[in-house]
Amino acid sequence: MTWRPLKKAGRDIAPRKLADSLPGVARRIGGPDGAAFVHLASTWSDIVGPAVAAHSRPLRLATGTLVIAVDQAGWVTELTYLEASLRARIDDAVGPGVVQVVKVTIRPK
Repeated sequence: MTWRPLKKAGRDIAPRKLADSLPGVARRIGGPDGAAFVHLASTWSDIVGPAVAAHSRPLRLATGTLVIAVDQAGWVTELTYLEASLRARIDDAVGPGVVQVVKVTIRPK
């Protein structure tokens, strides 16, 4: 069988890379643009600072809730206490309203 592009309304629809389609799919099902989480994860140290980044990492972002994994219980308290300033920094990095709630969980490295 030979590959041929699909026809839709008189025009060819060629295959696209999955990475190009994911942001649109995520938005249609109520999630944020996948690029927001990738940017958040890749700039985590810049957002929270090296001391906090050494003990934490973003785990997932879905429907406005960012889950952060920390390696010790004391960091749960620390990040919960710093949530307002942390959300302001995240807003600066990925845009306002992308992260509405921050949840912190313990996950040793």
